Amino acid sequence: MSRLFHLWVYLETTPLLGLTITLAVFLFATVAARRGATLLPAFPTLANPVLIAIILLVLFLEASGLSYAAYFQGAQYIHFLLGPATVALAVPLYDHLGEIRKALRALFPALLLGSATAAASAVVVAEALDAPRVVVLSLLPKSVTTPIAMGIADAVGGDPSLAAVFVLITGLTASLIALPLLRALGVRDFRALGFAAGVSGHGLATAEMFRHSAVAGAFGGLAIGLNGLATSLIVPLIARLFVPH
Repeated sequence: MSRLFHLWVYLETTPLLGLTITLAVFLFATVAARRGATLLPAFPTLANPVLIAIILLVLFLEASGLSYAAYFQGAQYIHFLLGPATVALAVPLYDHLGEIRKALRALFPALLLGSATAAASAVVVAEALDAPRVVVLSLLPKSVTTPIAMGIADAVGGDPSLAAVFVLITGLTASLIALPLLRALGVRDFRALGFAAGVSGHGLATAEMFRHSAVAGAFGGLAIGLNGLATSLIVPLIARLFVPH
């Protein structure tokens, strides 16, 4: 116990604390997710390591009294790796390039409709709830990766920090419901499953697809990049035409 206390005191004075906590919590969440998938075979998507890790981190920060700013001093190193991890999606894309070429004609209409629907649905929901304009604008790019969403939100007059929260919530929701919902609708093709998950739920939903199929993960990775480009063009137009000043 004494050793653990001294280790805590040491880590608390360095950026290693946030890094150590994040890695330890995610490793624990990964093991818990595997066991949860066995214990809850009817609800396998609930055994999501990212969801479990977020819940555990929130509980830990609340219980320890550690501020998010202090935690992020170390966690920022993992945050930095999001960029290289996204670029690494090019590897499965290359591995399945032949299948992607065969599906190109179907992908672009799906991309445009998916991107437009994601942004338009945000306007409809936010307006129905009588949300402030800054919330509506921050919600518009919810289905793209965090860096792109923050940049788009800032460009159209939204709050980048708020946009990042919406992106996280959207990704978690998509990672939980995309696969069972699409299968319930009769979609069985992993190319369609992965692409739909990438368009609607960016990296988190794509990571969930990788757990089921490398093909679905590759198409999800393709959707992340293409949707970022499409959303950056569609959102300013929707914001100008449909979001009241």
